[in-house]
Amino acid sequence: MKILGKIKSKVARWFLVTFSLSTAVFIFQACYGIPNDYGDNFLIEGIVLSGTTSKPIDGIKVSVENIPYHDDITSNGGLFSIYVPAESIYRLQFSDIDSIQNGNYATKDTVLMEIPEFLNIVLDEK
Repeated sequence: MKILGKIKSKVARWFLVTFSLSTAVFIFQACYGIPNDYGDNFLIEGIVLSGTTSKPIDGIKVSVENIPYHDDITSNGGLFSIYVPAESIYRLQFSDIDSIQNGNYATKDTVLMEIPEFLNIVLDEK
């Protein structure tokens, strides 16, 4: 009878551990989502410079037309990077979103037929 009790205890412990771990994984995935798959994506990176001073501009929004949630805001060094899905043409828009904090720059649209190694964009002041 003691052997049967030990077997029941081990089986119950195995079920408890198995279902606890699977529940934890499910909750983690529900809260944090599935990891991004960058398999077919490309990286567009570059720098945005002022046309008058040739210095990097921070606070410029870089977005890709017709691809939602693929945008970035330039850092203190004017750098940006965006992962984009594989397309034949990319239409990028560079717009000043911080108004006059770092200067007042005109919006610029750029069309890319291929992904360059590093993109240099020059914006003119309004």
